[in-house]
Amino acid sequence: MTDTFKLMLAQLNPVLGDIAGNIALAHGAWKKARAAGADMVALTEMFVTGYQTQDLILKPAFVSAAIAAVEALALDCAHGPALGIGGPVRAGGKLYNGYYVLEGGKVHARVLKHHLPNDTVFDEKRVFASADVHGPYVVKGVRIGTPICEDAWHPDVAETLAETGAEILLIPNGSPYHRGKPNLRLNLMVSRVVETGLPLVYLNMVGGQDDQVFDGSSMVLNPGGRLMAQLPQFDEALVMTTFRRGPEGWRAEPGEICEIPPIGEADYRACVMGLGDYMRKCGFSRALLGLSGGIDSAIVAAMAVDALGPENVRCVMLPSEFTSAHSLEDASAAARALGCRLDTVPISGAQTAVGEALGPLFAGTEPGITEENIQSRLRGVMLMALSNKFGEMLLTTGNKSEMAVGYCTIYGDMNGGYNPVKDMYKTRMFLTAKWRNENHRPWMKGPADEVIPARIIEKPPSAELRANQRDDDSLPPYEVLDAILECLVEKEMSVAEIVDLGFERAVVKKVEHLLYLAEYKRFQAAPGVRLTQKAFWLDRRYPIAMRWRDDSGA
Repeated sequence: MTDTFKLMLAQLNPVLGDIAGNIALAHGAWKKARAAGADMVALTEMFVTGYQTQDLILKPAFVSAAIAAVEALALDCAHGPALGIGGPVRAGGKLYNGYYVLEGGKVHARVLKHHLPNDTVFDEKRVFASADVHGPYVVKGVRIGTPICEDAWHPDVAETLAETGAEILLIPNGSPYHRGKPNLRLNLMVSRVVETGLPLVYLNMVGGQDDQVFDGSSMVLNPGGRLMAQLPQFDEALVMTTFRRGPEGWRAEPGEICEIPPIGEADYRACVMGLGDYMRKCGFSRALLGLSGGIDSAIVAAMAVDALGPENVRCVMLPSEFTSAHSLEDASAAARALGCRLDTVPISGAQTAVGEALGPLFAGTEPGITEENIQSRLRGVMLMALSNKFGEMLLTTGNKSEMAVGYCTIYGDMNGGYNPVKDMYKTRMFLTAKWRNENHRPWMKGPADEVIPARIIEKPPSAELRANQRDDDSLPPYEVLDAILECLVEKEMSVAEIVDLGFERAVVKKVEHLLYLAEYKRFQAAPGVRLTQKAFWLDRRYPIAMRWRDDSGA
């Protein structure tokens, strides 16, 4: 009887749709596992295709290619450890989210997902069928039960596996980051080991995919909920876990326990990883952005430099007659601190030309928001021209507060291919800037020390589209605005409930009206990193043409 079982955990970053590349990653992990004397190497959910596939998985040719690649991988890994890898499975005329166990040159076992998540960013019931719960499979004499991701978030699958003889639970995941997610996962997995009395491996992928960032944080638990190994958050890792059989069954030996960073650091890392992977997976290596001298663009510039390196980031200052001298100074200081290029392209001449062209039609009207928006859209034209000419992806820099209430110009400052701070409220932007100035990590490609000048953090926010403009001329102070938005967006609270918290009803109603009015802008906005469970896109799907308003407590 086997008394030792060596399982190598492959916490890796697949590319969605790159079947050949993902198979190569899996084969590379298998070769390292073989050299290390592993009995099995495990990869994550839907690894062969990348995750989440959305409707790409409904294309029969894509599914066929993925299945054929798994079968070919089995032949290539015939002599050595078993290999577990997630991928699509066709069975009985239906399509399943499955997990293949390859051994001896063939598919030794297949596990099919039972619970299909259908909330937040997930709608797997749209594309996959739900399977009956499977029993365990055997590798090197050890009976392994594999609940796939969501299957482990409910007690029934793990309990069934335990009742049918499983000795170790191996859970492959594609679990995206949001604030507090590592603790949520840990608590749920502790529940599974307490319920079943079995050791458990929670294996999660890493990497950015569109709005979602998969943060790894894989772990190994022994019965009773004792944490035996914790893989790093956001980093790829190949880690061997050794299980030994004793009088009470299988137990994992102690391994390295990596520290999970606090939320502020995790948010910043998620933004940097999401941006870097989006660029890389879309085929871009260089980025540009408008650097205004304000905090939002300064933070995005820092994230871009940390993701891509200063040599691959171009910042552009686009001053108008309303741009203050200190904004020019602050933008220059930020670019200099980051070590990236800064170009200056004044828009005054273009603004005059547009004003003259529209003058006859605008005659008799007063200057206002239209003229302010022209400035923003001219900047968008200049930035998109640079993006087209030099093949640099334009980044947009609007924070969640602005995106929520429409304090942004469509076809202007909203222009761009990606927005790493799309899900970060303005008040958190200030905290993020201070954190980055005070901290540097090995994964950052930008310089240490202060990269966002203090004056950028301290000065009152302004769009500088008219003389002496401040954001709080048009909006409530950001600490008030963000608190109301947290209630309306994150918590779905009623107007009456928010007023009961002490906010003025008129202010709450104004924010609510702006929130619903700006839906059309968000519908056309660039994708961005998801940090919360109410990010603007898949988490929160509202109609655009909609007249309902909450009159509770009137």
